[in-house]
Amino acid sequence: MRRTLTPEEWTEVSQRIQDPALTLAQRAALRLRLFLERETISRDMAERIPARRTLEAFPDIYAPGEKERLTAGRYVHEQGRVCNISSDWDGVLRNGLLPRRAVCTPESAQCIDATLAYADRYCDADLSRALREGAQTFPEALKALRILHFCLWASNVYHNTLGRFDQYMLPYYRADVEAGRLSEDEALSWIEELFLSFNRDSDLYQGMQQGDNGQSLMLGGCDSEGDCAVNELTWLCLTASMNNRRIDPKINIRVNKSTPPELFVRCTELTRLGLGFPQYSNDDVVIPGLIDLGYSLKDARDYTVAACWEFIIPGVAMDIPNIGAVSLAGAVDSAIRMKLIESPDYETLFQSVCAELRRRADELESSIQPLWIEPAPFQSVLMADPTHDVSEGARYNNYGIHGTGLASAVDQLAAVRRVVFENQTYTARAFLGALANQFECAPELKSLLRSDTPKLGRDPECESVADTLLDAFANAWEGRRNERNGVFRPGTGSAMYYLWHASELGALADGHMPGEPLSANFSPSLLLSDAGPLSVVRTFARPGVRRVINGGPLTLELSDTVFRNDDALAKTAQLVRMFILLGGHQMQLNAVSRQALLDAQTKPDQYRQLIVRVWGWSGHFVQLDKSYQDQIIQRTGYTL
Repeated sequence: MRRTLTPEEWTEVSQRIQDPALTLAQRAALRLRLFLERETISRDMAERIPARRTLEAFPDIYAPGEKERLTAGRYVHEQGRVCNISSDWDGVLRNGLLPRRAVCTPESAQCIDATLAYADRYCDADLSRALREGAQTFPEALKALRILHFCLWASNVYHNTLGRFDQYMLPYYRADVEAGRLSEDEALSWIEELFLSFNRDSDLYQGMQQGDNGQSLMLGGCDSEGDCAVNELTWLCLTASMNNRRIDPKINIRVNKSTPPELFVRCTELTRLGLGFPQYSNDDVVIPGLIDLGYSLKDARDYTVAACWEFIIPGVAMDIPNIGAVSLAGAVDSAIRMKLIESPDYETLFQSVCAELRRRADELESSIQPLWIEPAPFQSVLMADPTHDVSEGARYNNYGIHGTGLASAVDQLAAVRRVVFENQTYTARAFLGALANQFECAPELKSLLRSDTPKLGRDPECESVADTLLDAFANAWEGRRNERNGVFRPGTGSAMYYLWHASELGALADGHMPGEPLSANFSPSLLLSDAGPLSVVRTFARPGVRRVINGGPLTLELSDTVFRNDDALAKTAQLVRMFILLGGHQMQLNAVSRQALLDAQTKPDQYRQLIVRVWGWSGHFVQLDKSYQDQIIQRTGYTL
């Protein structure tokens, strides 16, 4: 049963946590201890996986107005807390918390003591020993992971990803199977229960919308030697997710040219259920791209994803993979409006685009410093080096920059090249005049731009434009260092900016109108309605993504009729594999019915369990803001 603190309890706890004599790190540690002490041990008799949150809210470490005073003149990213990183789950499960307690800060030690005291209240001797000294069996490792993950949420950090689950859990599974302690079916049952546990409190852990909670899990890929790491747990996790049909954990899978074709089929079976995952990442592109950014080969081979799709390294990275975004569509629009008339040719105009991208990079870089990050003593415990607070940095301290509206940016440039420079259908002055009055005096131009000028995903001439624009985006950030001596990682993801940046735009040179959303991530324009998925997949396997490797998937909405039988299922799996073999870096698919989505907007009570992929996470469709619902409906319709 959930409960709220009484007013008297709230006042008493607030006064203790917000004691001005304590440092923020001390307050954070004390807050976790008081939170866990006040948690009620609530457990269904049939549950084997512990931890169920009962406190709906708890005081913050700041007194009223204190955070505003402390952060004045500083850049506060999101909530100003550590988020979107992946812990050293392998090391902490293998060795337990006590070795870390011997070397960590006093604040982190207090967090360890609070976690152990909380776990001991479950009266499970194996769990208590596993947390202290390391897990010895598969069930122990699962229970310990759940407790640690739960306490991370309780410690006020968020978007806590689960990393490469099938890699760090494999030794426990194999040891139990070889010793006869565990069968495959029993292991599947344990995994299913663990996965269900991440859905118990998901309504309390949300970001932009419910479901945006960062509980992502990675499967597959290669090992530290570069060999295929797909194993028994890879398959069991996919099966568990299929059986549970829940939005958490979000399944991601690493694939490459050597991935068994049957794994693509199994993943497509999961996609058919309409959960919006798995999301695919291509080792053959991502690993070299990360190495180019300065990650070691060993660390690059161990990559996972953050809450959505940004690439991070477990246990050793304090990267902030979503610190800001550049509107690529907006940059191109600005260059066209300011420089088209004085540009004698397309190449000159494109140099203005490059200059605008550099200007926007300068502006964004200066706006995100100096950075404020709240101490995170418990998250620090779970890093490979627990001796200092991770909020101060780790082995990698890179910043990720989203790039919004790539398809629209490309289509704008291709349209201007065609209409103004090549065919000279319109003069530069007439073209800009039409943009300024939103095509009211030139409806024929609007129709031409929306339907008949080149579009990325359909027309080959757009591909060279996309390549040069990706290079220009990468060049705008190359050589820069952030205040933590990390690099900037541009990427092709959009996150929620596909709506935010769209709201800042007027009419565009591709026919886009004010109020219309941009496409999500690395995807065709919503104006593209006459290209099939094969054309899109070929087009978006661009070699230039290696230089913009922060992450950002090709996102396709496939009609649910695509999955109608085994032959259709196999074709969809082949489509995904073709994208990987062509050099595509990331992909996510939605299996949707356009009519069901429309019906859900008018009869939400009948569609409470309808799940969709939003931008890098899955959520219940009827719980989304209407603007997100409408954008998803607009991008539906691909068939095979």
